[in-house]
Amino acid sequence: MPELPEVETIARGLDKRVTDDTIDSVWIGSRRQPLKSPATEIAATLEGKRIARVHRAGKHIVFDLEGAIGGRGKGGRATAGQTRQAASLQRQAQWIVHLGMTGRMVICEPAAETVKHTHLVAKLASGRELRFIDPRMFGKLSVHSTGFDPGGVEPLEVAEDQFLTLFRGRKTPIKSALLNQKLLRGVGNIYADESLFRAGIRPGRRAASLTREDLRRLYGSVREVLREAIALGGSSISDYVDADGEEGFFQLQHRVYGREGEPCLACRTLIKRVVLVGRSSHYCPKCQK
Repeated sequence: MPELPEVETIARGLDKRVTDDTIDSVWIGSRRQPLKSPATEIAATLEGKRIARVHRAGKHIVFDLEGAIGGRGKGGRATAGQTRQAASLQRQAQWIVHLGMTGRMVICEPAAETVKHTHLVAKLASGRELRFIDPRMFGKLSVHSTGFDPGGVEPLEVAEDQFLTLFRGRKTPIKSALLNQKLLRGVGNIYADESLFRAGIRPGRRAASLTREDLRRLYGSVREVLREAIALGGSSISDYVDADGEEGFFQLQHRVYGREGEPCLACRTLIKRVVLVGRSSHYCPKCQK
């Protein structure tokens, strides 16, 4: 599943390419799994809106929308239901995209083949199309009024004292606490493993056992790892590509994640893997205590 660096990279790419474009019309497929908001509400919110900005909130891509209310049905006329829904929407709204495990946002020409598992096509005034493709359908599409908040705090914005307060005294393993999106949003399996390695902390240690100095090192390593990963375009492990279809390069910098049985790059001890709360965790038994 794309984590903070991958979603940040995609959001930045989309922001450069579609900001100030207008969504003329929207086609939504018949599969309900990717939809958190009703299809008619999504179409009514998006159509006729200018994309003012694209940014990230946690693991979500957020399109800030402005302009006239949409709601056009076939032939450019609104159905009665769409008109009622559109009337209740503000001129400003947000389109929220969660990529799930295999979701992609693709900008293409209208003549490009519509591949299987395309669930939404937004026709833009520039003549291009913005398509949401998701083979496994774990991604989600929704619309909101302004102020979307996925919960938790942003790891690149949180102050050190607030970070320490989030994790101090918790009885869960520190790896599980890092993955708790209600505490710290955007960090997933890859970057939790890499951050814990740099901080010298084993993933299975109870958060309550960590000293203030442990948590300070973890605070610094989380921010360091995320910034490095964003600079390298994220980690391409499975299906991830950015808004231009390019893979990231941070996977070349992984020190523990996915390296089970390989020698630690710092001490040559073999990397181990354990399962914590159903998630694989990679660590060096010598470097991490």
